[in-house]
Amino acid sequence: MNFFLIIILSTLVIEFVISIISGFLTVKSLSSILPSEFVGAYDEDKYQKSQRYTRDNIRFSRITSTVNLLVIISVILLGGFELVDSWTRGITMHPVWDGLLFMGILYFIQDIISLPFSIYHTFVIEEKYGFNKMTPSLFIKDKLKAYLLLAILGTIILGAILSIFESLGSEAWFVAWCTVTLITIVIQPLYIHFIAPLFNKFVPLEDGELKSLLEKYAVTIKFPLSGIFVMDGSKRSTHSNAYFTGFGKNKRIVLYDTLIKEHSPRELLTILAHEIGHYKKHHILKGMLLSITHTGMLLFLLSLFLNNQLLFDAFKMTHVSVYASILFFGLLYSPIELILALGLNALSRKHEFEADRFAVETTTDGDSFIRGLKQLSAHNLSNLTPHPFTVFISYSHPPVLKRISEIRNNSLNSSYITT
Repeated sequence: MNFFLIIILSTLVIEFVISIISGFLTVKSLSSILPSEFVGAYDEDKYQKSQRYTRDNIRFSRITSTVNLLVIISVILLGGFELVDSWTRGITMHPVWDGLLFMGILYFIQDIISLPFSIYHTFVIEEKYGFNKMTPSLFIKDKLKAYLLLAILGTIILGAILSIFESLGSEAWFVAWCTVTLITIVIQPLYIHFIAPLFNKFVPLEDGELKSLLEKYAVTIKFPLSGIFVMDGSKRSTHSNAYFTGFGKNKRIVLYDTLIKEHSPRELLTILAHEIGHYKKHHILKGMLLSITHTGMLLFLLSLFLNNQLLFDAFKMTHVSVYASILFFGLLYSPIELILALGLNALSRKHEFEADRFAVETTTDGDSFIRGLKQLSAHNLSNLTPHPFTVFISYSHPPVLKRISEIRNNSLNSSYITT
C-alpha cells in the first residue's frame, strides 16, 4: 500500500479513536453530586440538565465523527478527488481558476453533507436546552452570507497562494508566507468594520454604571479603549460571551447582550478584565507570532511535497496540480497538526490562568470574578467535571473548578476574596 496513504488513513483513524475515548471518559466522569463550590450557583435540576446536555452533545459528536470518517475514507479509497478534478480541470483553461473551482466544489459538497447535522444541533439539541433563538430564515441568511464571504475571501487568499506557487520557483513558499501574513493583519480591521456587522448589530454601550466602571478601569490600567459595544447575540443563541478586537489604539470591547442580562456590573468588569489580561500579558501577540511561524513552516513543507507523484497516487489522481497538492499535503500534515494542537492547548490553558490572575489583581475583586465564572458556567450548562484526558486533548481553557481553585489558593489574591 502507498506509504502516504498509510499515514493519512492511520491518522484519521487515530483521531477518531481518541475522540471516542475522550467522549467515553467524559461521560464516565460525570458526577451526580454537585461540587460544593457550586452549591447556590446551580440548583439540582439545572445541574442534572447540564449533565444531560453534555451527554447529548457527546452522542451527537460521536455520530458526526463517525460519518465524517466514513465519508473521507470512502472519498479517498474510491477516487472521489479524481472524479471532482476530472469535472473541473480545463473548464477555465487556467490552473489557478481550475484550483479555485476544485476547492470550491469540494467545500460545497462537504458543507452539504454536514448541513443536516448543523440543523439538528441548532434546532433540536440547542432548542431542547433553551439556547437556540435562531429562526430558519436567519439560518438560511447566515449560510448565504457565509458562502458569499467565502467566495470573495477564498478567491483572494487561495487565488494569491495558487498564483504564487504556479509562477515562482524555490522562493514561492516565502512569498506566499509574506502574503498570508499581510492578509492576516489586514483582515482584522476588515472583520471589525465590515464582516462582523453583516451578521450582528453592534451598538455603543449606554451610559450608566457599567460603562463608567469599564472606562475607569481601562484608564487605570492604561488600556487604549476606543469603544464599548453591545452585540445582539440573543437573536441566535442565549449563550453568552465577551471579547475585544483591534490593533494599536483602535481597540473595542464587545459584550453579548445575553452577558449583560445575566451579570452584575462588577462581575462584567472582572470578566472583561480577564479578556484585557490576554492583551496586557501579550498572549494575543504571542498567539499571532506562533500562527505566523506555523504558517511559514507549513508553506515551506508544502513546497517540498508540491506535485509529488507518490502523494497523488495515494489519492488515485491522474493529474498532478498545485491546488490538489495543497489539499493532499494538508491531510498528510495532520499527524504533526495533532501533536502541535496538544502543545497549543496547554499553552492556552496557561494563558487563561495568567489572565485570571491579572483580572483579580487589577480589579481587586476576586469574589465578583468567581461569581462571574460560576454564573457563566451555570448559564451555559458547562460540564463541571471533565475527564483529565479530555482536558489534555481538547480543552483550550482549564476546567472552571480548577480556575476557581487557583484563584482561591493564590497567595496574591488572599486579600481580594472574602468568601
